[in-house]
Amino acid sequence: MTSDARNPRARILGTGRSLPLAASASEAQVGAPPADGAADASEERRRAAPGETTSDLAVRAAKIALDAAGVGPRDLEMIILATSSGDAPMPATAVYVQQKLGAELIPSFDLSASLTGFLYGLSVANQFVTAGTMKHILVIGADLLSWRLDPRDRASAQLFGDGAGAVVVGPAADDGRGILSVGLRADGKKADVLQVPGGGSAEPLTPERIADRRHYLRVKQPELRQAAEELLGANALSAVAAAGLAPADVDWVIPHHADPHIAALLAERLGCPYERVLGAVDRAGAAGASAGSVAIALDEALRDGRILPGNHVLLCALGGGLTWGSAVIRV
Repeated sequence: MTSDARNPRARILGTGRSLPLAASASEAQVGAPPADGAADASEERRRAAPGETTSDLAVRAAKIALDAAGVGPRDLEMIILATSSGDAPMPATAVYVQQKLGAELIPSFDLSASLTGFLYGLSVANQFVTAGTMKHILVIGADLLSWRLDPRDRASAQLFGDGAGAVVVGPAADDGRGILSVGLRADGKKADVLQVPGGGSAEPLTPERIADRRHYLRVKQPELRQAAEELLGANALSAVAAAGLAPADVDWVIPHHADPHIAALLAERLGCPYERVLGAVDRAGAAGASAGSVAIALDEALRDGRILPGNHVLLCALGGGLTWGSAVIRV
């Protein structure tokens, strides 16, 4: 959290988002269509076009955020990319973003915290700017999870899509606007709730493991939902208190996914109208973009005028790890 929530020293200077070029999911990606021929939510998800990479999505979102902040790539002092689906196992995808943007020889690295990754990255940037070490840091949440989805697992296809959201973090003005608090948590005992088990040092890929589909995303959906129900609300309340606010002071809530049930629970815990809890992405075409979801929704709501200058916005997410977290900003 910040050292003085009432006098923030870092703020979000600009936001941006990018969706894949492809219009919708293909049958090859999400399995055969339902028997009645009706399209389900998964088939409305935007999926990456052939040859489109995570760094491509990240760069498009970054350029929009930089333009909104009024800074150029060479003004950046650090790039943080939150992703669980980089261009390659090595090097970090952030260096490809640096290269494509034409940024200076600045530190650029990936951060892996699943759907919570953007908030983890926002916290890191906040610390550097608050300390006075750096002035302009690019934080991106980007995932291209469609290629990690098992074509046989239609339930997961309904949860995850592709997309990127970006923000530029810089010094706050003396007007009370900025990053008021960030609270992060993790519970490694629940690591198997949301994971890709194969492909790392614990399970190097072999023909047998590929045949067993160990390289695909695996989700224990009841456990994931239970964790979100139990943890998100309490963490959100802690972040609001750390910001020196009461729940009634929060104007908008942006969770990691457009789930009406989770939105209703958050509204109940915070005592706010349900309409003030935005789906992490209101448009079905970009829902479930993992690390990109919260940043995408923030950019969308700022640009369409729902979130206004001076509003208090609560961002919250829960994902693999398990990781979860919340941040309160005054825009």
